[in-house]
Order: sequence, then structure tokens, then C-alpha cells
Amino acid sequence: MSEPLMPESYHAIIRHGAYHQREGAPSARQPYALTDEGQAQARACGDELAAMIAQHGLQLAPVIHCSHQLRAWQTAAEVADRLRAHGHGITEIHETGALAERGLGSAANLTVAEIEAVLRDDPRHEAPPAGWKSDSDYRLPLEGAESLMMAGARVAGHLRDSAGAGAGRLTIHVGHGASFRHAAHHLGLLEKEDLAKLSMFHARALLLCYRGHDSWSRFAGAWKVRTPKEDPID
Repeated sequence: MSEPLMPESYHAIIRHGAYHQREGAPSARQPYALTDEGQAQARACGDELAAMIAQHGLQLAPVIHCSHQLRAWQTAAEVADRLRAHGHGITEIHETGALAERGLGSAANLTVAEIEAVLRDDPRHEAPPAGWKSDSDYRLPLEGAESLMMAGARVAGHLRDSAGAGAGRLTIHVGHGASFRHAAHHLGLLEKEDLAKLSMFHARALLLCYRGHDSWSRFAGAWKVRTPKEDPID
């Protein structure tokens, strides 16, 4: 006997809006707020998402998921406010560490130069390879650090867990560009060679469809094609 078909579920992955950053530091888990531009981007995202929901006849799940980073929570809050203004019932913003950007462990929020100096001065470690910050597989040899692939696997796990609980509905997830891209690779949506070529627009929804048996596809929205000089992180 064939297995019963699982109802489709839909998932909006949203990179946070523009935010204040420490110059020279990998974005990772910086604790800073959205800029005025970022707040406007998040509000526009809520309006755009409401239009996508109406266009495709989707039913919205009442809980928005976001990382613990302030910029993600603020983006989720602005999106929720706009969706409520369009008549949608958002009841909760649920923060989860599963949606965080790649963790740099004990080097969190240091600049690239400071991180490289730490490794240079530690006789236990070799210097990081050129371009280490955007290397999908490189993990800093420091306690608590992740590679981008490890972060993507964590985010992919969150999306898989949400897929079963949100059958037939659209669930919103607000997080970070690099970990979302690498999650997309783990879900079979992007080839590894595409990861360095693509990014995500600030506060623009990209909709995924889950059809069961770990089958994912892009349903609406678009990846951003990165310019050669664009920073690939977050």
C-alpha cells in the first residue's frame, strides 16, 4: 500500500533588514539594531508578503520564527505589524537559536584582523586560509565556532522540523543570509558552487514549498545575484 500524501507546507525565509555593523567584523552575531533603512525594508517586506499570500491563496501560520539577533527580531516585529494591518492573525514571535548566523565562538564580534591576529599569536593554530570568511567548509579552530555548512545544517534542521508542524500553511522564518543559503544547499535547493554566487536581498521573502519526503522547491521570490565585490556573509 502506498503511503498517504503529506499536505504541502510553505515557508518564507527572510533575511533581516539593513543594520548597524561594527566595521571590519564578520556579521555573525553582532547585537546591533536595524537602521532606519532596515526598518523601512522590513515594513515593505510585510506588505509584499501580504500580497504574495493573497496572490497564491495561502493560509498564514500564526507564529513567526526568528533568531535571537536584534536585527532579526526587529525585522520579524515590523513584518508582523504590517501583516496584522492586512488582517492576518500573528500571535507570537518565537526566537530560536536554530536560526542564528554562523557562530564564531570565542571570536564572536572581533574584526577579521583581530581574529587573524589571535590565531597568529596562538602557537596551537595555523593561519586561516585566504578568503576563510566566505569558505563554506572552514571552521575557526576556536571553541564554539561553526563553519557555514554547519550553520546551514542547523537552519535546515529547523526548517525540516517546522515543515511537519505547518502542513498546509505558510510559516515565516526570519534569519540571516549565509545560513539560509547554506540551509538551501542542505535541502537540495542550491548546488555548492552556487553558494558564493548568490545572496539574499534585505527583508525580501523567498518562499519554499515542502512536499514531504524531504522534497523542497522554491515557490516564489528570488535569490540575489552577488556582485564580485559584495561581502558574502550575512
